[in-house]
Order: sequence, then structure tokens, then C-alpha cells
Amino acid sequence: MSKGIHILVVEDEDHLAKGIKFNLEAEGYRATTVGNGTSALKLFEDRQVSVDLVILDLMLPGMSGYAVCDALRGTGRDVPILMLSARTLPEDRSRGFDVGANQYLTKPFELDELLSRVKNLLTFASKRKGLTARSAELESFEFGEVMIDFETHQVTVRDKPIRLTSLEMKLLHYFCMHPGRVIPRTELLENVWSMPSSVTTRAPDQFIRRLRKYLEPDPAKPRHFLTLRDAGYRFVPNGNEDD
Repeated sequence: MSKGIHILVVEDEDHLAKGIKFNLEAEGYRATTVGNGTSALKLFEDRQVSVDLVILDLMLPGMSGYAVCDALRGTGRDVPILMLSARTLPEDRSRGFDVGANQYLTKPFELDELLSRVKNLLTFASKRKGLTARSAELESFEFGEVMIDFETHQVTVRDKPIRLTSLEMKLLHYFCMHPGRVIPRTELLENVWSMPSSVTTRAPDQFIRRLRKYLEPDPAKPRHFLTLRDAGYRFVPNGNEDD
């Protein structure tokens, strides 16, 4: 699995960057290290360079890991991102997920856990590519007063353009691929966030609240994006039949 896989390590602590690179290469991965966010984003500007996963430190000089992750997602790149941080507060973790990180690992960490997270992210990314290939025919979707063009990432509500992040678009696309079906939280974590289903996070709830804010006629009384207690979520294009 690891053959030919390229991992970018964005870490300003030189000893830690070298240690991560050494152990990734011992597992058969190809690893590149950079010490700041600007260098990381510059590397991604080169479309000739293929990166399969990013290990991104939160505390970087000049540009935080949050800003790097947000900028990277803004380019439309769907590469898995594992964020590293010594910060342990729930709001720090939530902010990481909000800007598009797939997983969040607290320093100090065990090497085995880091390598396990890398393997899991790459596995989920591979599965998602297969799903994306199967769902490529869904180029557009309409419901209520919402029009979506998945090819151009354009969304309009009552003919007014709405800007969604790449992760919000990914979640919206997944709902549009499965209208009317109850979708468990674990399924969204695996297929949208590329996280193991065992991870505890409120990220799906936070992002669904955003979709309601942007796309529902009345976010306080959602008709399209429903939360079903102890079951998951359901997207109803024609509006909640129970209203």
C-alpha cells in the first residue's frame, strides 16, 4: 500500500520533522519536510507534485496550521490532513476540523499511533476516491430554491450565490447522493471526513448547522437537513413530509 505514496510533513521543529520523516520512510512511504506554511502551499501550487497526505503542525512560524489548512482546502485539494498540536482544548480540536483537517493528534504522541493514523487516512482516502469515481455522474442538483453545480462548485439560493468551503460541498454532495436515506454519523465520518468511525467529534453537527444556515428557508425549523436522534441524519429534497 505504501509504495509510491508521498507524504508532506509541515513541522518547524527540526528534530521532530526528521524523526517523522525517518519513520515514514522506514514504512516505505516517500516523505518531504518543510518548516513553514508558505513553503507547504508553494509546493501545492505545482500541479506536477503529487501529495497523498499532509502531516501539519498547528504552531508554525508566520502562518498557523489553521491558516495553512484553510488555504489548502480553498484551492480545492482533497488531500487528507493530519493536524498535530500540543493544544488539548476541545475548541482547538473543533477549529481544526472546521478548517478541513481530517484528524487531530495531540503532542506528545506515540509513534505507533501516528503511523496508525496515517494508514487509516490513506485507506479512507482510497475508498473515497472509488466513491467519487462512482458518483461522478452527479454534476448538478436542485431542491427547494437551491441550485447546485458540483462541477464548478457554484451554489445559488433564490438566484443569490452562496460560497461554501470544499468540505461543506463534499458533505452536501454526499447528502445529494443519498436523498431520503438515514445516514449514521459514523458513515459521514468515514466517507466525508476520512475519519475512523470510533472518533468522537461534533464536526458533522457543526457542518450540518452551516448547511441549514445557508440553504434552509428557516434554519431554526429545518425541512431538508434533518437530525434523527440516535440514528443519524436525513436529507429530504422535497421538504420534511411531517411538517
